[in-house]
Amino acid sequence: MDVEVVLELIFNLVGGLGLFLLGMKHMSEGMQAIAGNSLRRMIGAVTNHRILATMVGTGVTSVVQSSSITTVMVIGFVNSGLMELSQAIGVIMGANIGTTITGWLLVLKIGKYGLPILGMSAFVYLFFKGERWRYWALSFMGVGMVFFGLEIMKDACSVIEDLPEFNAWFQQFRYDGTWFSVLKCAMMGCLLTMMVQSSSATLGITISLATSGVIPFETAAALVLGENIGTTITAILASLGTTTNARRAAYFHVVFNLIGVLWITLIFGWYIELVKIVVGVLVVGGVDNHIDFGIAATHTIFNIVNTLIFLPFVPLFARVLNRVVPDREFKEKPKLTALDIRILDTPLMAIEQSRKEIEKMGLACSNMLDWLSDLLQQDDPDKVIADRLKEQEQILDSMQDEVAEFITDLLSGNLPHSVAEEARRQLRMADEFESVSDYIANLDKFDRKLRRDGHRFTSAHREDLAQLNRLTASYLTAINDALVKKDDNVSVATDPVSKRIRNQVKQLRRKHLDDLSNGIIPPLVSVAFLATLNAYSRVRDHTQNIAEAISGEK
Repeated sequence: MDVEVVLELIFNLVGGLGLFLLGMKHMSEGMQAIAGNSLRRMIGAVTNHRILATMVGTGVTSVVQSSSITTVMVIGFVNSGLMELSQAIGVIMGANIGTTITGWLLVLKIGKYGLPILGMSAFVYLFFKGERWRYWALSFMGVGMVFFGLEIMKDACSVIEDLPEFNAWFQQFRYDGTWFSVLKCAMMGCLLTMMVQSSSATLGITISLATSGVIPFETAAALVLGENIGTTITAILASLGTTTNARRAAYFHVVFNLIGVLWITLIFGWYIELVKIVVGVLVVGGVDNHIDFGIAATHTIFNIVNTLIFLPFVPLFARVLNRVVPDREFKEKPKLTALDIRILDTPLMAIEQSRKEIEKMGLACSNMLDWLSDLLQQDDPDKVIADRLKEQEQILDSMQDEVAEFITDLLSGNLPHSVAEEARRQLRMADEFESVSDYIANLDKFDRKLRRDGHRFTSAHREDLAQLNRLTASYLTAINDALVKKDDNVSVATDPVSKRIRNQVKQLRRKHLDDLSNGIIPPLVSVAFLATLNAYSRVRDHTQNIAEAISGEK
């Protein structure tokens, strides 16, 4: 064996594969940045309607060009409770169809243009300032890398025919008409995909081997079937340490592909004939002259047919998985938020998920103000409500820590400018909401301490504070609504309410000082009332800061 030829083969294969994988990554990141809003709407459209969920899975995967990314994203959503198991099953099936788009991209006869596409895109990426231009360029750089890498792998594979030892090894994985040979080829495809962690890369290698004449079409088709099983390892790894429902989703991905491959191997000979007929109708010359076309068709037809067979049984599979993978007896989610690090690979989904948690923080602060209003007016404060308010403040402290950690991790990655800006605003809002909760808890502490010392606010005090509390609560509710609706005009729209609160605090402070001069108010009551007014003023300040963050003000 010629050592130099072998080294050249290995170097070219490794280099081509590395370029291919990097190209897929750049293409995926660029497309996610460009189509971010569309992806958000598509994920938000997922319902229990299995066909719609499947369509969403197909669409998202077609954009991000990776079933692994979609599946890991789904497991993250299920783990955080944002998606039901039946919804996840539909999306996962759709992801298997969406990932076949890669095969059709590789069929395009533009391999020799890969390097020029890469070069021109790099110039745009380096010298253009517009963010959208740069992400389009990143996507096309990825496309160029994919095709150039594929071309390098094809050239490397063509050398294998001149190496008898390699040829002999490949002969062991040829389809010879038996079921065992199909399984052997499928297992090889599965193992290869597990190693490179990308079915797209394995598909590229398979097309390179087939078009170079190293393996026949039938063997390539069997390898592609195995690649469908190999790609499920990513979902299994992503499900480690997750909730029971998330593990069920990952197991379904494995079962879906495993059962599909098993039944198709039983009729493999007939299936291959069907593919040949389809390709013969679509292109002149059929599979014999268009092996790459035949491989892409094999991949697509298999996943479409498998999905159509599974679709009617989605509820059944959900019930079976619920029974086979039972709920744990202990509480599974020690975290207070639905944030999941698995979503960080898709920044546009991650930033939407963290936004939902901040919306929850805002709603919790509104609830605390309502509970405080009840407690201040009660002669004998309800201990259940008081404990709930105190506990809510502690929960918001922990939520702010988790949100800050999640967003900090997100900011450490390569983000579109708009996502980075949104992330910084969210960090600010999480801190402000936590501060609001601290001051609301302090308002309750002032009242409880006063009662323990044998005093209470006067009836006039309680009436004034109730009015101030209602005004502050309405202000916070308006800010929360604007956060949900993404209303960047909120700062201007709510400014009159903010000024009313400030003026009312000033009036109550002046009125209180007049009362001190005209009557007898115990010093402890006076101190508590002034501290209470100051706390309401601070709640207003932090709420106003949230409004400015929503409006995009610095």
